[in-house]
Amino acid sequence: MPIFFLVPFYYGKVYSKIVSAYYRLSGPASSPEYPHYPSFNIRIPQGYQVHGIDVSRYQGRIDWDRVSRMKDSDVKVHFSFIKATEGVLWADPTFQRNWQESANAGIIRGAYHYFNPYKSGYWQARFFLQTVNFGSGDILPIVDIEERGNQTRQKFQENLSLFLNEIEKKLGVKPIIYTGYKFYEDYLFGDFNSYPLWVAHYNRPKLKAFSGDVNWSFWQHSDKGRVDGIRHKVDMNVFNGSLKDLEQLRIRN
Repeated sequence: MPIFFLVPFYYGKVYSKIVSAYYRLSGPASSPEYPHYPSFNIRIPQGYQVHGIDVSRYQGRIDWDRVSRMKDSDVKVHFSFIKATEGVLWADPTFQRNWQESANAGIIRGAYHYFNPYKSGYWQARFFLQTVNFGSGDILPIVDIEERGNQTRQKFQENLSLFLNEIEKKLGVKPIIYTGYKFYEDYLFGDFNSYPLWVAHYNRPKLKAFSGDVNWSFWQHSDKGRVDGIRHKVDMNVFNGSLKDLEQLRIRN
């Protein structure tokens, strides 16, 4: 092949590789099922009516009125999960302010506890309940499970059950379990399927099917959302149902 044909061919291959790398890094392409929402600066899976965020001290001071007013097409923030506690001693310093101000802004609120596998599940539950004043209309208590430590599956599950059982005993409701897709498959599937599930699985138009019969309630689909009133990136979530369906996962008198 003459050299003047090889040159454009070579540069064409280089350009193709650059474009391919860009799309690999930027995530799945926008589509009718997975459109980009400029205001939130992310793609959001279609087919969901109820959207929310989860926050902690890492988001800094939040202007909840601005959060509640934000809207892009059919997407707005309906609910927020707020970090309250971790282990048996640590309380998020922004929790009480976020808990009160989110409710004042008309956002449905929920509180979560980060579970430490090395601390007593019973005492973690007690600490969580002492910190959070759950009331009618709040989303069910949430336990955030992301690590098993070096414990056996059985010991880990026994300690987690102590937490779940204490919450259910005191409030009369089953807590919501939050975890990653793979962690749930590896360490929780089959033993905790009766609990409402909030699962993290990022940057895809549809949530990957579980290996068995699992009814998930919330899906954390991105950790790079941009929301008015919040200076830092924030996790974005969808609820698997309507606002009326969400009533089933809220505390009643």
